[in-house]
Amino acid sequence: MNERTTLEKIAPSVEEAIAEGLAELGLTAEAVDVEILDGGSRGLFGVGSRQARVRLTVKTPPSGTELNVKKTETIQENPLSGSHEEPVAEVSEEAFNVLDDNLLFISRQTVAELLEKMNIPAHIEVRYGELDEEGQRPVLVDVQGDDLGVLIGHRAEILNALQYIVNLIVSKQVEHWVQVVLDVQGYRVRHERQLRQMAQRMADQAMKAGRRQVLEPMSAGDRRIIHLELRDHPGVTTQSVGEDPTRKVTIIPKE
Repeated sequence: MNERTTLEKIAPSVEEAIAEGLAELGLTAEAVDVEILDGGSRGLFGVGSRQARVRLTVKTPPSGTELNVKKTETIQENPLSGSHEEPVAEVSEEAFNVLDDNLLFISRQTVAELLEKMNIPAHIEVRYGELDEEGQRPVLVDVQGDDLGVLIGHRAEILNALQYIVNLIVSKQVEHWVQVVLDVQGYRVRHERQLRQMAQRMADQAMKAGRRQVLEPMSAGDRRIIHLELRDHPGVTTQSVGEDPTRKVTIIPKE
């Protein structure tokens, strides 16, 4: 190996980060040099907390030997217990991929910690969304479980508040703004579909009646969905009127 393989890991503690890194590399603790980049810290309710971050660098093999990731047998050692596991006969080259996606990990871990503080068991899935107008991909976090209505609240007030907190925590940890879209049991998908259907119905009414239709007050996000749905409509235009929190969308028939 001409260059020493390195891998950075982020986890709630230094010990967990090291253990995860060793498992991914398929190496023992003696086979790597460990550099603690951030010891991490815990904040109240997750706010202000930081994940631990470590860098594992594979040691240079002794002279005359070469690390063969396809054939070499290695013994994985748990740095927490010191116990040994069965030999691993084959280690994939993919295990040495240094492009570990810490953003998805941090996003999932942040939501998991908030739910743990709230004593709400749930299954969490994370993935990237489609590119936005600025060429950025939002992080989509989907929470699944039983009786999670408490996380949504009236008109998604609780869900939006949680999403705001998650955005602040994740953005602070990665040191740049990240858009995290938090959803619970597909609520946002269903809600967006209902808004688009309503927009088309109200547009039809505006055209048939020949007068503008004023919708109920909505959040900025909901108003944006209405505007986008009717942006290319041949018979109506839209505009927002009023001041938050009672700002509304008005659907106006074209002359």
